[in-house]
Amino acid sequence: MSLTHFRLGALSIALGISTLGASALAAQASNEHPAQAAAPALDDPTIVAIFDNTNTADIQTGKLASERGQSKDVRQFGAMLARDHAMVRQQGRDLAKKLGVTPTPPAGDKSAADEKAVIQRLSALHGAEFDRAFLQREIQFHSDVIAAVTNTLLPAIKNEELKAFVVKIAPAFQAHLQMAENLNKQLATK
Repeated sequence: MSLTHFRLGALSIALGISTLGASALAAQASNEHPAQAAAPALDDPTIVAIFDNTNTADIQTGKLASERGQSKDVRQFGAMLARDHAMVRQQGRDLAKKLGVTPTPPAGDKSAADEKAVIQRLSALHGAEFDRAFLQREIQFHSDVIAAVTNTLLPAIKNEELKAFVVKIAPAFQAHLQMAENLNKQLATK
């Protein structure tokens, strides 16, 4: 299987975010009213749902790696991802509740189905092949999510408390990316 198959979940989340944000930004740039844009503008309830779905996706892949990874390092990394993303997801849910924001996924959101497909493809792999595919997926996933958060979500967030929360946790996504890259290099030399 190619890396392209494992990029699907991350790209559906990140590119879906970018597409929604790009449509809203294009409408603003052309002085259209946001309601006239091809896709709805990102609002805080949609951003909260995207954030929740993104964390859920990495909880699932992290748990899978903690159970199926050949390398002890991959298993530990997967367990850490599942733990970290579960904690951040809960903090996001608590903040949404405090702010009275009901998470509302974007229209036509397929991220859960796409993530299920990624899990199925990863589940079919074993040993070192699983470890490589998982790490490549994590590198691409975190790269795509960081880009989407930086370029699309943060500029669209209206609530200052929500924005501060996303800014506060953004370095953790960067740290996960760096760990995945380092672990991938380590395993490539073995």
